[in-house]
Amino acid sequence: MIPAGSSPRAHRGFILTALLLILTLALIALVGLGLYALTLDNQVRSKFEGKRWAIPAKVYSRPLELYTGAPLSREDVLAEMELLHYRAAPTWDMPGVFSEKDGELYIHTRGFVFSDDTEKSQVLKLKFDGGTLSDLASTHQNGRGLVRLEPLVIGGIYPRQNEDRVLMRLKEAPKFLEPALIATEDRNFYSHFGISIRGILRAMAVNISSGELRQGGSTLTQQLVKNFYLTDERSLKRKLNEALMAILLETHYSKQEILECYLNEVNLGQNGNRSINGFGLAAQFYFGQPISELGLSQVALLVGLVKGPSYYNPWRNPERALSRRNTVLDNMLGQGRITRAQYDKAKSRPLGILIQPTAGLSLYPAFVDVVRRQLKQEYKEEDLNSEGLRIFTTMDPRVQNAAGASFNRTVSQLRTRSKKMSDLQGAVVVANPENGELLAVLGGYGSFTGYNRAVDANRQVGSLLKPAVYLTALASGQYNLLTPLDDSAVEIAGQSGQIWRPENYDRQDHGVVPLYDALAHSYNQSTIRLGMTVGIPAVIKTLKELGVRQELPNYPSLLLGAVDMSPMDVLQLYQPFAANGFQTAPRAIREVVNSQGKRLTRYGLDVKQVYDPAALYQVNYAMQQVMRNGTGSAAYARLPGNLVMAGKTGTTNDMRDAWFAGYTGNYLAVVWVGHDDNRSTGLSGASGALPIWTDMMTRLHPVSLAPVQPDTVSWIWADRASGKLSAESCPGAVYVPFPTAGIPAELTPCAAAADTTADPIGRLLNGTVNKFLDIFR
Repeated sequence: MIPAGSSPRAHRGFILTALLLILTLALIALVGLGLYALTLDNQVRSKFEGKRWAIPAKVYSRPLELYTGAPLSREDVLAEMELLHYRAAPTWDMPGVFSEKDGELYIHTRGFVFSDDTEKSQVLKLKFDGGTLSDLASTHQNGRGLVRLEPLVIGGIYPRQNEDRVLMRLKEAPKFLEPALIATEDRNFYSHFGISIRGILRAMAVNISSGELRQGGSTLTQQLVKNFYLTDERSLKRKLNEALMAILLETHYSKQEILECYLNEVNLGQNGNRSINGFGLAAQFYFGQPISELGLSQVALLVGLVKGPSYYNPWRNPERALSRRNTVLDNMLGQGRITRAQYDKAKSRPLGILIQPTAGLSLYPAFVDVVRRQLKQEYKEEDLNSEGLRIFTTMDPRVQNAAGASFNRTVSQLRTRSKKMSDLQGAVVVANPENGELLAVLGGYGSFTGYNRAVDANRQVGSLLKPAVYLTALASGQYNLLTPLDDSAVEIAGQSGQIWRPENYDRQDHGVVPLYDALAHSYNQSTIRLGMTVGIPAVIKTLKELGVRQELPNYPSLLLGAVDMSPMDVLQLYQPFAANGFQTAPRAIREVVNSQGKRLTRYGLDVKQVYDPAALYQVNYAMQQVMRNGTGSAAYARLPGNLVMAGKTGTTNDMRDAWFAGYTGNYLAVVWVGHDDNRSTGLSGASGALPIWTDMMTRLHPVSLAPVQPDTVSWIWADRASGKLSAESCPGAVYVPFPTAGIPAELTPCAAAADTTADPIGRLLNGTVNKFLDIFR
């Protein structure tokens, strides 16, 4: 304030001082604002030009391979089309559709970039002959005679913030996406400089009249800034930062760059605790299709969700979502971005969303869990959840779905049978017996909680260990399949003097039985005698050679399976039986590829022969008899009689665990059923686990087991009771594989009477040739 009576000069001096102070303060504020703007500019540029998002690793199934002669039926391919969300259409003029005409199936594939080649989008014509793809034609000739469909995304490995997205380029957007977004969210996007003065004034009027911050007047650029750089805080400071950063963003980058970033950043839904970000993932989440395949009505729904994906959730609020979609269509029509015909057609369509979302979910969480465990041995967690890796696995969706359907159906039925089984659990693992590739993994009944019983449930395996006892005996050269075994009551004295008296499952003695029959019927008493004779250390050595990693006790109870193993461990144990003595460790991953398509790791085969094929060949025969005449024979009530398969049931004390391990020529599968708290289930391997295995095989295309016959093994007709050489027409004659060096010379009276050949090898060869000819008659 100017003092009274002061001179004009003093008055002017005071004004000049005040002005100088104001200018100084303004300059300081301007410099401060400039520095602040530079700080914000650095934030804007560093994030926009750097690594914008943590991109989850995507886990893929195996791609379905199509070629002439492939063991695929029409139903198999259509099932794959359904999983990949291909749509039936009258024509095949765009990717992602299929059509049937005159008994032929036409598919317009989407194409896919593999690490070794790019499978181009093309039209395929398929013909089928029963369970075989009899003819394949394509509009694109690749010289390989084989076409791979795109693999199914079966899950992901996500960052801590639980954001998921599928990156898309602006050029990949369907033609209606940009006009729909501009017409609804920011019609002046291409003319403003990041903020809209008119929008801000309108928002201020609303906020002043309401007395609270209710409307933002945000442009698309401001929305991107809020989502990409800032938080959802409702404050004046945040709004000022948003406006300034929007101007800075527009200063450095083109409208196309900003729009492409927006399309990948915007939140469009929630899947449990995982957010669905970007239009690329939203297209898969709501419609099960790539963004490029969406039509006008679908695009309009996604754009409508920008305003509030929870409020307009089409599953919870379909009427509200439909109204919002139609508002987007109204905006487009009003601004001349679509024609009246396009508007009417799109408005008449239903929402057309999936029955339930799939994208963003781990469709097969137990399998993905196995994949993740393997990856964590070789990759950092940060690389797995942020670098956009692509993991190509061995999982076959058809096998996985068949295993899941059979397991859930059977366990559900068992749970309702009695209160005792109301919380019954189990696990299933399936592999290709030749190469060890895992085709399916089920970790339990109901929602996956992280406890993967396929690898974490270590339970006693019971009679599943018996084949190793018989294998040890046959490999010693002292036994053959017809060696008589004593199955009378047995007593074993322990080190403390305590007597152990193991009994058969049926609590009956069976006298003297052939070796193969003792295994086929899983007799405990004869198995104990045999194991004690060959020696427990020898059996332990066999188990180790077959791949068992657990510590094995040198106790007689080991011979009846008193050792804890997981279903995955049992799978590895049985693989040499199914693969002629060769073993490859179960593997779930084929290769890992980075975001640029470069292969980082390829998981090849590590095959080694672990056991004598001659002894294994004979045990294979015995395990085929398990299925024909023994504890697994119920399987043939539902499977073809000419299907050759082998297996073994397992039941532990007090019926706590029910097991079955079985294999055909193309599938090796292990099933476990039990309670997590180890209570009795009242189920045996034959009544609890075998029905799941059998039902699964009815849903697949199992081929007959055909073990390779070693040179040291020959087939002969022999008498079941005495083991002497016999003839096909003789009573009690069985046709069995026999060590060639140990073929008996003595004939049964029946065979001697019918014999016209002097030496036994000649008789053997005659019998073998006749049997061979019978197969082709």
